[in-house]
Amino acid sequence: MRIGMLTGGGDCPGLNAVIRAVVRKGISHYGDEFVGFLEGWRGVIEDHTMPLDLQTTSGILHRGGTILRSSRTNVKKIPGGFESCLATIAKHKLDALVAMGGDDTQSISVELVKRGIKCVGVPKTIDNDLSGTDVCFGFDTAVTIATEAIDRLHSTTEAHSRVQVVEVMGRDAGWIAVTSGIAGGADVILAPEKPIDMDEVVRLLRARWESGKRFALVVVAEGAKLSETAGQATLGAKLDSFGHARLSGIGQALAEEIEKLTGYETRSVNLGHTQRGGTPTAYDRMLATRYGVAAIDLVHQGKTGRLVVLQGNKITDIPLEDAIAKNRTVGEDLFEVIKGLQPKA
Repeated sequence: MRIGMLTGGGDCPGLNAVIRAVVRKGISHYGDEFVGFLEGWRGVIEDHTMPLDLQTTSGILHRGGTILRSSRTNVKKIPGGFESCLATIAKHKLDALVAMGGDDTQSISVELVKRGIKCVGVPKTIDNDLSGTDVCFGFDTAVTIATEAIDRLHSTTEAHSRVQVVEVMGRDAGWIAVTSGIAGGADVILAPEKPIDMDEVVRLLRARWESGKRFALVVVAEGAKLSETAGQATLGAKLDSFGHARLSGIGQALAEEIEKLTGYETRSVNLGHTQRGGTPTAYDRMLATRYGVAAIDLVHQGKTGRLVVLQGNKITDIPLEDAIAKNRTVGEDLFEVIKGLQPKA
């Protein structure tokens, strides 16, 4: 079979491991040929490709980013976009397409399936919020990086008797904030699932000071809101092609509010893209490899229009439509864990 591959949306550690696994099993076990589309759906529209074989995918398992590069190209917003995709796919005589990406990327896969293209999706979102799968590759690496940063900030924050606010990724779901916050021993953890209650934040910080610990760590997801009526903090008004604003600034806004309400010196740091860069953890390499092997198997089983997912400790698959129907958010069980570690009101 001839199979196309692409990576769409934001990059994350583990993408190259998926590419490697698909190509290695496809060539060695099925005799497949591969075409790599560069910069996500833009590469399909513009027919911008690179060869994918055992040579070009050698030595990429441990590398972050993606050798196929990426973009947030929305085919729906480009006049004649789907027609161009279909023409490119026909030109290369592709039997199937493997797309690595989150809900935006997979929404294009769904539309191509409706147009007769055999697509298999691999779940990729650093926020870990794609429905139907328990874990997306890249999430473990992001949490590890965020936790290490929190660990490092403990000493400098204590030395200056201040509050340190750490802003991490998480547009609509606070998986990174909650996981790294608990693992890093943060005193306050704030996520998009719940509006920030400043009275409760102040209570927790004052309780910390009164206990004799005159410093505190606050972890907040970039998509958290200062109140039920406040919007998310954004960097400018520009939206990407899928209608998403560039989030940034909740950490600084929160730090200013904390200092005003408590009088404690407060600083903020935004970990930004450091969370999604660099070498993937062993867990993410393993998970990404399992996803890649499962994806090429689905193609040859004729089970297209599906997304490979992890449920429990098993790899299975679900319809692409189900995966993009809604975001997977942090449940009450983890918020109860957070409460259990904090001083009781």
